[in-house]
Amino acid sequence: MNARWPSRLAWTGAVLGLLAALLVFAPARWLANSINAATNDQLQLVNARGTVWRGRADLMFTGGQGSQTRTTLPQGVEWRISPTLVSGLPAMALRLEAPCCTVQPVALTARPLLGGAEVRLAAFSSRWPAELLIGLGTPWNTLRMEGQLSLQTSGLTLRWDSGRGSMQGVLAVEAQDMVSRLSTLRPLGSYRMDVRAEADSNTTTLALQTLNGRLQLQGQGQWVGGRLRFQGVAEAAPDSEAALNNLLNIIGRRQGPRSLLNIG
Repeated sequence: MNARWPSRLAWTGAVLGLLAALLVFAPARWLANSINAATNDQLQLVNARGTVWRGRADLMFTGGQGSQTRTTLPQGVEWRISPTLVSGLPAMALRLEAPCCTVQPVALTARPLLGGAEVRLAAFSSRWPAELLIGLGTPWNTLRMEGQLSLQTSGLTLRWDSGRGSMQGVLAVEAQDMVSRLSTLRPLGSYRMDVRAEADSNTTTLALQTLNGRLQLQGQGQWVGGRLRFQGVAEAAPDSEAALNNLLNIIGRRQGPRSLLNIG
């Protein structure tokens, strides 16, 4: 046996042990840096502690690099990442908890596919302060919306294949008791957006409706091939036109007493 073999074996073991330790105890700030870069600093994990696999951090929303607008989620977020199997294939499982807003942890699994990836989101419901949107900059920092955002789904699957995204499932978003600094009415109202995509469909539909309130919103849209097209109308209830005039001027193109909401 080569006399140098035991020495080489020892060095190999040491290197492998170091790599394993780096993998197991990778600091949480590595994950934070990755998320910051992927979102152009609009979504930031601040004061991250723990490891990539299990940690906690403050969650901050900003208008991007150089923006002075920012908001922070009360009590931050906690996460746990672990390897798992989906349909017999390797995947990663994430459990995300926000003490202020999630009734139970948000659970999702992600797995690579040939030419893409798939993320499955389990059924969940949660409530988030609408003020968080202010941190994203224009137009949210102008509208200065306050209220509660409720998110609910019975399960959702997102898939990326050769650079194209698709969705399967239903997501309901309710904006409850909303107010804005552009109007003296408090509250403006409550609203619901249903996002729906059927199995094997390349089209995701959106439907906006007013649940109650003086500001009436409604609209329909489609997300096709990565492009969003949405058409809607905003108008004031009788005797509320004067109090809502400034807001209607901002959120869309005025057409008499109405404001037209067009995207795409």
